[in-house]
Amino acid sequence: MKNTKKVVSRQEIQVVGFFIGSDEYALGISDVREIVAMTEIRKVPKAPKFVEGVINLRGKIVPILDLRKRFEITPAAEINQAKILIIEYNGNFLGMIVDNVSEVFRLSSEQLERTPPLLGNAIDSQYIWGVGKVENRLIILLDTEKLLSFEERNELAGLRS
Repeated sequence: MKNTKKVVSRQEIQVVGFFIGSDEYALGISDVREIVAMTEIRKVPKAPKFVEGVINLRGKIVPILDLRKRFEITPAAEINQAKILIIEYNGNFLGMIVDNVSEVFRLSSEQLERTPPLLGNAIDSQYIWGVGKVENRLIILLDTEKLLSFEERNELAGLRS
């Protein structure tokens, strides 16, 4: 008797999970270059409100965004576990302050859903490409390409050396 089982292709993505407040977010692992401990951030005059400043990362000047400010979330009371996610953005490095990094994990296509029309008041849905469902957790998947407008990208370009 022939085996009539159908082979189903199951796609997976690997993501880096992190927290902003009690909400869990993730970025594709291919976007994240490294995770660094919170360090001294130099303020930059006339930078956009959500730009915390710049850091020197092994000789490169890297603009640092505060995701709480970007998403208009109340500032954190404590920053003991805060980390900076260094991502590659339009061919340059960009840092993002997050409250804490949780884990690297895989999401299968069955665990992914496109952004629901009404996601709630957490953050503007323009920054989100989907939601991952892991056990009883919902993880908001950010779209790095939509984190900055064209004008904001140009402003940040002036902060790099």
